[in-house]
Amino acid sequence: MLINNHLLEDLHQKAKESPRLRMNFNLHETLDSKVQRLLNALEVGTVFPIHRHQATAETHILLQGKMKIEFFNDNKEITDSFILSPTEGTYGIHIPAGQWHSMVVLESSVDFGVKEVPYQPLLKEDILEIA
Repeated sequence: MLINNHLLEDLHQKAKESPRLRMNFNLHETLDSKVQRLLNALEVGTVFPIHRHQATAETHILLQGKMKIEFFNDNKEITDSFILSPTEGTYGIHIPAGQWHSMVVLESSVDFGVKEVPYQPLLKEDILEIA
């Protein structure tokens, strides 16, 4: 399978039409695959709660656009912030297992993400609510 502009443009269009303002394109065969690999088109305004993945690290490579990744501690305080922008030479990030994090889309973006576990919806204890 070729990952090209046509695929990314189609994915962007679907993200714009989605109420969540994002759309993924799975590169893994099933949700039970041992490794989850996907492209995710993300539009400005999509919301990512502060969350963590206790069982796995995750890696993100930004193919297009600009995003801010924020790390948090248990007290809901930002401990670090990173700007990903291929045009500025910051291409990706590796997020350790258990690290609270969130993403803010600054420009229409496409992210390639990898996690080393079958798909698992976030549990309530893995979302950090900010009042």
